[in-house]
Amino acid sequence: MNIFGKLIIIGGAVDKGSFTETDFDKSAAKNLNFFETGILKRIIDESKYNELSRIEVVTTASKIPKEIGPEYLKALSYLDANNVDVLDIVTREQASDPIILERLKAADVVMFTGGDQLRLTSILGGTPFHDILLEKYRNEDFIYAGTSAGAAAASNNMIYQGSSSEALLKGEVKITSGLGLIDDVVIDTHFVQRGRIGRLFQAVVGNPKVLGIGLGEDTGLLITNGRQMEAIGSGLVILVDGRKIKDTNLTEVELGQPISISHLVTHVMSKYDTFDLDTYKMTIKSSQYI
Repeated sequence: MNIFGKLIIIGGAVDKGSFTETDFDKSAAKNLNFFETGILKRIIDESKYNELSRIEVVTTASKIPKEIGPEYLKALSYLDANNVDVLDIVTREQASDPIILERLKAADVVMFTGGDQLRLTSILGGTPFHDILLEKYRNEDFIYAGTSAGAAAASNNMIYQGSSSEALLKGEVKITSGLGLIDDVVIDTHFVQRGRIGRLFQAVVGNPKVLGIGLGEDTGLLITNGRQMEAIGSGLVILVDGRKIKDTNLTEVELGQPISISHLVTHVMSKYDTFDLDTYKMTIKSSQYI
């Protein structure tokens, strides 16, 4: 299938370009700049009409949507994008509202905020809003941009729970269906800072056809044609390729027991590096061997 839209997934918040306080753990409501300025500018530049593009910010995943929405408007306005509004969808009934659906149809960019990805999929999944979103992504010059929960929910396979410290114990990582914009990958966010490498290992060993994508904070991927990935932002993207796994004890151990994996391949991407989902070839932009 030819995909005409673009997918931009971001790992989460960092202390860069914030318009408010940045101590997320102590004051979540005041740390709402989930986009480092460079990534946000890239989203605008990639959109159909640049600063004039119609942008809708979807705060469904968040428990504090009334506070997060205005922060996005402020950040976008700072970059001269003012054709922006917030869609605060909190019920499945709203996801069928004709007015909301018309706004989605008119959007060039939809940005999904952080929060709880299970909240996002349980409210939007299978609704007319979800159907139109997929149709626009597949057939129009349209951008789905998601940070944190909005990124995790973009794939067909979605991690929604799992302790970082116990992630390589069988059964600790919980996976369900996401919004399905991209197949054969599973995405985890706040990846480096929260030590979530084990979560991705377990997700991949259960189905090695699925490529694990770990997004660090202040870091993202621009995915075009549904297949070409470019690292954006200042941090790291970790890719976990399980296709060449030689051995594991996954099916032999009891729930809660450690998992062993032999020959799991990983790649580390930084800004401007690319990865082809068809060939699984990574290209390092500033390779020392060129």
